Amino acid sequence: MTVTALPTDALLSLIARMTGDEKHAPSSYSTLDVLWVLYDRILRIDPASPDAPDRDRFLLSKGHGPAAYYAVLARKGFFPEDWLDDMGGWNSRLGNHPDRANVPGVEIGTGSLGHGLGIGVGMALGLRAQGYLEPRVFVLLGDAELDEGSSHEAIAYAAATHLPITAIVIDNQSATHGWPGGIAARFPGWITSVINGRDHEQIEHALARRHADRPNLVVATVEPKWG
Repeated sequence: MTVTALPTDALLSLIARMTGDEKHAPSSYSTLDVLWVLYDRILRIDPASPDAPDRDRFLLSKGHGPAAYYAVLARKGFFPEDWLDDMGGWNSRLGNHPDRANVPGVEIGTGSLGHGLGIGVGMALGLRAQGYLEPRVFVLLGDAELDEGSSHEAIAYAAATHLPITAIVIDNQSATHGWPGGIAARFPGWITSVINGRDHEQIEHALARRHADRPNLVVATVEPKWG
């Protein structure tokens, strides 16, 4: 198996331009490869019209430490790269948690963990009700978020209603509680896969899978948060 390197030196340089939130660096770097593959190969969304009704939706439920997310959005042209230099500034549009009202391409404001998957389920239901069958909904969560009861409710509801939603769980062993059978065992009724969260080919293959009547779980394993 060939494991690809981090996306590009340029992308890492963009992350380095953001300072002041270093305590969340592990949370950010753990998502980097998944985010890059999503925006580079999977998502149908145009930076020129980020609110197009038939776009794919991506929700960063893992809203702590959004530096990697901002770097990918800037690299893809959603906003100027020089915005990165003032992340967290008093009048900056880039806060320490992403804000839909201020950042082009961001779907929801996040930071309080456990909300993203429930919102994603609501989005998928809304798209279905409006007759939009092509747009896909992706939600990226941290493994510790699964300790939130709202996440379990969303998991059960998505399975019961056969929603075509994709949840991506970054597994960097930061969850407080273990779970018999691992993360995938928390998602009964879902189609599940466990991949190397640094291998771009594995990531693309898992995220490209589409199921019209079942939710899809991708567990992306990366190096431990505290190693």
